[in-house]
Amino acid sequence: MNGNRIKNALAVGLALVAGGLFAQAPVTISYMNFSGAGDMSPNLTKMKEAFEKRNPGIKVNIETFAYADYFTQLQTRAAAGKLSDAFELNYENFVAYAKRGALLDLASVGADTKGLAPKAVEAFAYAGKQYGLPESFSTVLLFYNQALFDRAKVGYPNSDWTWKDVQAAAEKIRALDKTIYGIYQPVQFWEFYKLVKQNGGSLVSADNKKFTVNSPANVATLTNIVERYTKSNVSPTSAQMGGVGDWDLFKSGRLGMIVTGIWAFNEFIRDCDFPWDVAVEPGNTARATHFFSNGIVVSKTAKNAKAAAAWAQFMASSNEAANIRLDASWELPAVTSPEIMAKYTKAPVPASRWAVYESLNYLVTPVVIDQNQEMVDILNQQLTAAKEGTKTPAQALSDAQKDLASKIKL
Repeated sequence: MNGNRIKNALAVGLALVAGGLFAQAPVTISYMNFSGAGDMSPNLTKMKEAFEKRNPGIKVNIETFAYADYFTQLQTRAAAGKLSDAFELNYENFVAYAKRGALLDLASVGADTKGLAPKAVEAFAYAGKQYGLPESFSTVLLFYNQALFDRAKVGYPNSDWTWKDVQAAAEKIRALDKTIYGIYQPVQFWEFYKLVKQNGGSLVSADNKKFTVNSPANVATLTNIVERYTKSNVSPTSAQMGGVGDWDLFKSGRLGMIVTGIWAFNEFIRDCDFPWDVAVEPGNTARATHFFSNGIVVSKTAKNAKAAAAWAQFMASSNEAANIRLDASWELPAVTSPEIMAKYTKAPVPASRWAVYESLNYLVTPVVIDQNQEMVDILNQQLTAAKEGTKTPAQALSDAQKDLASKIKL
């Protein structure tokens, strides 16, 4: 009798296990982000659903904050030792968290960088370790009004162009009419750090121990862009802009070239009634392109690190996530999948969308330090003085060098 009871109990137990009653509960990971805020929230939900379908043993608990509030929230949680298992970082903040030792080396939990753009991957590595995976990117390109180029009888930008070609084209376009300008490119830190690379310069020494802001190459770089405003006037001054934004000037058909980000595509497609296209930005001694990227990292204290890394991997490199991004026009996935790249580049406008991916071969990242905002503010103050003509480029960079050396610790 007892033997039969035992057999029956075992049979019932096996049936319950097979039915999942005693199956292991799914692991739940937390994910904190900013890019899924607002209109993009439904797309992030689609990614979560696709991931959970592929990984039935993992559930993702998403917390989304507006960009303006995100990093304050993140700092508060970091200070309290309560970081999410996985969270989003832009490149500038990534370096700070990697330096603090707050992030997990993703290679230690099997993360794979295959299929991701190598330069984008490098941006989320620190001290020889891969602490993050790039989930999305945007680049800055040279946009140009083909109609104005045709009127000025100038060939369109190509891979052989240098600063001299840009200036020559801008002058011919400027000569078309007093209300038409050749090029607009902001004079500020986020452009300057890239421009100095295009001229063989750098803002810091090779060993990252001292600033080199006022080097001859950098003075020549600033002189080149400032003289577009103060000398040749191929770029409109603030007074000539008359309160009109740079994008609006381009959309009005009065600007030959503008250096701006690919996030302008949708608006230009909608509002420009003239043909336009894009090209990789020309350099002087070398090419260098601006790079914005958001990555996903895993906290060093994550309780379910492997599951969190699987989520990061999915968001960065899966075709499911990439297709959701493309369909939503939500930045770009940093993948090298021919299928994904073909889907993006087949759109008819702009015709040279391939330049977006080509630009990744020349991307340069800005200097990032603990006192980052203070460094940016010091440089912007002096760059503005040079643009407005209250200081020469040489004096502006000499003053910036002094301020940085005395106030900023590298």
